[in-house]
Amino acid sequence: MDSTMTRINVAAIVLRARLALVRLGAPACIAIALCVAGAAAWAWLLPQRAAQAQLMARPLPTPASLVTAPPPPSANQNLAGFYEVLGEKRYAEQQVKVLFDLAAKNNLSLSQGEYKAAYDKASRVSTYQILLPVKGPYQSIWQFAMQGLRDMPFASLDEVGFRREVIAEATVEARLRFTLYLKDGEP
Repeated sequence: MDSTMTRINVAAIVLRARLALVRLGAPACIAIALCVAGAAAWAWLLPQRAAQAQLMARPLPTPASLVTAPPPPSANQNLAGFYEVLGEKRYAEQQVKVLFDLAAKNNLSLSQGEYKAAYDKASRVSTYQILLPVKGPYQSIWQFAMQGLRDMPFASLDEVGFRREVIAEATVEARLRFTLYLKDGEP
């Protein structure tokens, strides 16, 4: 008999709750649901936050020895590093051969180039400008230029000009100007 009473009471309570919700309307029901969800989230996060605060309150372990950054290089060290990277003037023609070999490796046709040597007294650096007209696929020309810069870290690619007679043509004419920065020997 007790279970029948309980069923009737539960059914009556559920019916009263449904009637109250209908009277309140949808916006009020959504607001109540959000408040209940917020209270549940707050109750769940409160222990998490306490555990995090406890973890943050612990002192950090100190290293046995502190590591210090090395001092920055001096001006003389920077200058010495600069001269170490330069190519040697006596091998300038061999560097031009490297560019011609790379062009052939990338299936580019390479016409005769133009060369111009110069010397800067202030920096004691020689420059060797190389203007190369090449023909081939666009991608191959860029691969050639990037490989040249990788193989010769003392070179710069100063100018690139592309020309194509017809848009649909796969072959591109390009003019690449490299500058080699060279030293005479030991500075």
